[in-house]
Amino acid sequence: MVKIAIIGGSGLEKSSLIQSVSTKETETKWGTPSSPITEGILNGVPVAFLSRHGYDHSIPPTQVNNRANIAALKEIGCTHILSSTAVGSLREEIHPGHLVIPDQFIDFTKHRICTYHETFSDGIKHLSIADPFNESLRQDLIHVCEKLKFEHHKQATVVTIEGPRFSTRAESQMFRILGADIINMSIAPEAILAAELGIPYATIAMSTDYDAWRENIAPVSWEEIKEVMKANTQKVQQVFAEIVSLIASHQ
Repeated sequence: MVKIAIIGGSGLEKSSLIQSVSTKETETKWGTPSSPITEGILNGVPVAFLSRHGYDHSIPPTQVNNRANIAALKEIGCTHILSSTAVGSLREEIHPGHLVIPDQFIDFTKHRICTYHETFSDGIKHLSIADPFNESLRQDLIHVCEKLKFEHHKQATVVTIEGPRFSTRAESQMFRILGADIINMSIAPEAILAAELGIPYATIAMSTDYDAWRENIAPVSWEEIKEVMKANTQKVQQVFAEIVSLIASHQ
């Protein structure tokens, strides 16, 4: 049976899409998830919604308990994970307001635990993650963006930084040289942990700004991001509403 988890990032702390809602607190061996999990039905498909930063966005990126979040979704039977994330654009062609479907990431975090395998007492665990995002889910996201005629990019490398600060201009330029196309503070831990638990995972990124690499404009600010996110969030909710039945149809 398909049960699709949706992890809402910045701008999508709450969702009104789900019908027949029940919300419950959960606890895992890794601790407490970022928010209670809301379960219900979306277009006839069982779904579960979790807010990455909490309903009131009170949890900074480094303090998100990613292990508890992913483990809790696994424990309630989620078979797929979709997430949303706000990103800065490192490429001229990825305009604020565009949606992006990443196919690769660079993990530039420093302080996060990004594995469930803290010991090898039960065997050596080395995960192959050459292609970190599930290709079937990525293609479904692309298909829905095309159907809804949303401006989107079918491939991108996202670099995840620690935060909560934004990049210096030098860092922003460095990430461009490394091959990153967009930048955020969330995806690498989630994608890794979902892979370790064997859950197909993909994300839809909302471009909100040009980070700090462009010399002719002011560097990014949280106030600027919030304004762009208002429009982007509506688009992403439409994508999620469409994609769940598409995913279920493949099963």
